[in-house]
Amino acid sequence: MRKLIFFAVPALLILVAIVVVFARSATPVVDVPSSITTLGQATPVTVQVHDPRGVRKIAATVEQNGASYAVGETTQTSKVADRGWTFTAGVKAAPQLKDGAAKLIVEATSNDLIGNKARIERDVTVVTRPPSLSVDSDQHYLYLGMADLVTFDVSGGWTAAGVRVGDQTYRSWPMPGGKPGRFSLFAFAWNMSPGTAPVVYASVGAGNDVTSPMVFQFPKKEQPHYTTHDLQVSDAFMQKVVNELDPNGSGDPVARFVKINSEMRRANNKTLADLRFKTAEKFLWSQPFARQTHSQAEATFADLRNYIYHGKKIDQQVHLGYDLAVTQHVGVEASNDGQIVYAAPLGIYGNCVVVDHGYGLQTIYGHMSQIDVHVGDTVKRGQVMGRSGMTGMAGGDHIHFAMQLDGVQIDPKEWWDPHWIHDHIARRVDLPGFKG
Repeated sequence: MRKLIFFAVPALLILVAIVVVFARSATPVVDVPSSITTLGQATPVTVQVHDPRGVRKIAATVEQNGASYAVGETTQTSKVADRGWTFTAGVKAAPQLKDGAAKLIVEATSNDLIGNKARIERDVTVVTRPPSLSVDSDQHYLYLGMADLVTFDVSGGWTAAGVRVGDQTYRSWPMPGGKPGRFSLFAFAWNMSPGTAPVVYASVGAGNDVTSPMVFQFPKKEQPHYTTHDLQVSDAFMQKVVNELDPNGSGDPVARFVKINSEMRRANNKTLADLRFKTAEKFLWSQPFARQTHSQAEATFADLRNYIYHGKKIDQQVHLGYDLAVTQHVGVEASNDGQIVYAAPLGIYGNCVVVDHGYGLQTIYGHMSQIDVHVGDTVKRGQVMGRSGMTGMAGGDHIHFAMQLDGVQIDPKEWWDPHWIHDHIARRVDLPGFKG
């Protein structure tokens, strides 16, 4: 019996020791900044490691095409729970790296008896040469609210390229038909400062961009003059809006109306802008865009509206589209060939349809009484997609027609002009099937 106790006590002590060791062990937590997306010649990387027992070792490697290259290691034992470590990754540390995709891998080993390891991987792009840009020499005539197209070549390593106008960025695409180079459809927004110079850019990540100017001009005599209108808000219209768009709300109807007209409008416009990610990487159209047949414009692009209620101004908003009226419940025609990317109610726009025409160019149709298409449907120019109406913030039966480019709403009128399509689009890129 004493022998059993003699052997059991040490075994128990060993078991307790093992339990204690495991209980006191930890696994490091490694954080690599999300800004690290590219590795150049010598890219500094600072990682943060958290472990209550400290860290015994941190090592960094880059994997590419099945090979692994060490780019940094520290074996300085630290008992500090939170530790930062900076190393330099890139071609100087691993000359075998080539331009293209790779993985940055950081491993940390805990400073305890178990030595648990943590590993984090981050997809990166290796850039051995900075990008170089060559932009077309065309004269680009820019107007408030209008769009244009620029072509360019980019060489060297880059992660994104396109056009930047002020704080707005427009994507670029490979030239159609397999031709060399790239092109970008870009807009000069209705509220952009006229002195803003658009530039073509190529990015290598983390804000390291190369830019190149383009030839452009702002013809003063042809800049649009936006109009200001006083829109009288009747009691009936106010009740219609708040009951339809805020059915469960309560309180002052004027405050509810203003909230709908401002906050809901911003949210709805963000929903529309986000549809830029649902675009085809090809031209879906080959003819000029068509205006609704026999329509009269009751409001035009970028009109400034003062909302007047009982003689008092209660709100002010900018109307980014055309209000086109024909007859009650007229068939709403697709302005051009494309694919439906939205077909549902959308707040102030009421029943709304959005057609994608490729390369971030989309048309918007609002206030419909009836929608006869579904997301994913292909439509042809002139095809009826539903019926006009007065849903949303519409005071009468009409079609709210708008266009957007990469999420920025633009003036449609140039797109209705076959000469403009020829000079600004078809002459610069291969627009399949275009005649004009």
